[in-house]
Amino acid sequence: MANKQHNHNDSNKELQPLLVLGPPFMFPTFEAQNLHNYRFLNAFSSQIPLHQFLAEQSVDPSSIQAILCSPRQKISADAIRLLPSLSLIVTTSNGTRHIDLAECSYRGIQVASIPGDRLAVDVADMTVGLLIDVMWNISAADRHLRKRGPSKPCNLSSGSKLEGKRVGIVGLGKIGREVAKRLEAFGCRIMYNSRNQKPFVSYPFYSNVVELAGNSDVLVLSCSLNEQTRHIVKREVMLALGKEGVIVNIGRGDLIDEKELVRCLMEGEIKGAGLDVFENEPNVPKELFPLDNVVLSPHAASLTSHRIYDVCERVAECLEAFFSSKLPEYPGLG
Repeated sequence: MANKQHNHNDSNKELQPLLVLGPPFMFPTFEAQNLHNYRFLNAFSSQIPLHQFLAEQSVDPSSIQAILCSPRQKISADAIRLLPSLSLIVTTSNGTRHIDLAECSYRGIQVASIPGDRLAVDVADMTVGLLIDVMWNISAADRHLRKRGPSKPCNLSSGSKLEGKRVGIVGLGKIGREVAKRLEAFGCRIMYNSRNQKPFVSYPFYSNVVELAGNSDVLVLSCSLNEQTRHIVKREVMLALGKEGVIVNIGRGDLIDEKELVRCLMEGEIKGAGLDVFENEPNVPKELFPLDNVVLSPHAASLTSHRIYDVCERVAECLEAFFSSKLPEYPGLG
């Protein structure tokens, strides 16, 4: 047994160490596919500080050249400074706010953002699914039927059709355009808010989110998160949307003032919400759990099997290019 353990450790030493933080949603699949390529240092599974984790694993911090991560865990300046040979951080997300980019720039560390090529398509599908669920009370009816049975009355409000609904999209990027395309097929009227008016689209443009909400039945949030868009949907916006209005957020949790959202949902100031993201993930406000007018999803809008394998392939290509000194040619760098 001791000899087998010795051989296993020797094998680990021959593999490139890859520090994993987060972890990325596709990591179980990626790890299984690449056990022969890397020594995976799964720091996300440890509750102790990073330097202690590495010491317990008998890993010299200077041996780590690359990190694989996701927004679930911040890559702080302190963590970066702990790794003197770090040259690459790969994140399986569009955004890089969880990474200290200033420290990366100072150190000359490259950051590769690899969200996958079907992200917009998959998230748009989920957006429509959340909206239909909220408007037709599908999840709520399912819960009531399982709990009470078909013979007892189900005190749910009636469903609402999509056709003719005015849908305001906040952020008409790739995802927003895919959402618009799908909802147009349902006979919805599309309008939007964005940093700038898009010259290539015919949808009505609103520079003010309050005005957009006041002219919409549904508000879809698909914009990026920054200082300008944090809490872009506040109580004023929700009141403008009105008591028959529905919000679907597949962007970032911080786009909405979550406390005000909870209050408006509980007080009936808006009709309902479909939420795939939350302000303090992975935590979800407990007040939302009993509400039948809310559909909750654990930040899973893009977790399709196709995307998992796509991202695994692209991450593998990026790391292979890096460790073979071809990284500058890799197109996934951000």
